[in-house]
Amino acid sequence: MAIFEKMNAAMANKDAEAYLDLYADDAVFVRHQAGTEMDKAQFAEMIRKMVADERTVMGNRRCIYENDDILVAHSVNDYPDGTREAVLLAMTLKDGKIVRVETGATPLAK
Repeated sequence: MAIFEKMNAAMANKDAEAYLDLYADDAVFVRHQAGTEMDKAQFAEMIRKMVADERTVMGNRRCIYENDDILVAHSVNDYPDGTREAVLLAMTLKDGKIVRVETGATPLAK
């Protein structure tokens, strides 16, 4: 099963651990808006909070492209703080795991 399909299943089931298992232990999440990077432990904390909060609505995610090296996906998401964003994810893959995530997020009006 492709990583994209596993990612969607984990989010649909609100299964943060299944989602995080798709990431390598040394994965990096690049936060362009803040100009920072998070390691997997920091990223995991954020994901667990988002998944546990009923106000988080991860919109229908579309796979734009996936192969053994990269996954590019897009979705429109609603977050607990009341914001909505169109999010483009570019994920670098290695040995069947996500090793780097970079996002482009555009704020949207609700």
